[in-house]
Amino acid sequence: MDHLKSVCVYCGSSNLVDPDYLNLAGSLGKALAGSGIRLVYGGGGVGLMGACARAVHEAGGDVLGIIPRFLLQKERIYDEVPHEIVDDMHTRKQRMFDESDAFIVLPGGIGTLEEAVEMLSWGRLGLHAKPMAFLDRDEFWAPFFELMDHIIDGQFTPEAFRSSLVHVHSPETALVALADRIIQIGD
Repeated sequence: MDHLKSVCVYCGSSNLVDPDYLNLAGSLGKALAGSGIRLVYGGGGVGLMGACARAVHEAGGDVLGIIPRFLLQKERIYDEVPHEIVDDMHTRKQRMFDESDAFIVLPGGIGTLEEAVEMLSWGRLGLHAKPMAFLDRDEFWAPFFELMDHIIDGQFTPEAFRSSLVHVHSPETALVALADRIIQIGD
């Protein structure tokens, strides 16, 4: 995973979710730290966001949180790690993109979905070639993949786009899939 230095993780910020999702985020954090890969994330200390960042930090890994000023109270910044405080969501998303080699999408809500779809859209438009993996537990993302198949089958998006949609069930598989795609892109 020499080419994979920094991964942006999109995920939910709710503490009310199934504990299995929080554990998945923690497992991903440990895997990132164990692989020497820096976590770039939305900066909060709650939900899957906080679980992933805490796990990376506690395992001795590197973390960069990027959070807009207006979310400091709502998402309760995780102040044990370095942060950039930005003015708005657009700047947050751009900075997270700039600081990352690839993306992992954990379970989350509409904000998580919006961030992931925006990056997929940018890739579809040829604005970047950074790979993305959807890391799943209990088939959380299965309806999204059904929708993407429907969109591709309807010829709104080309068949080749399927290869950019990586659906995995373990942090280790996600990291290997992303590293393999980065190597393929570089060749």
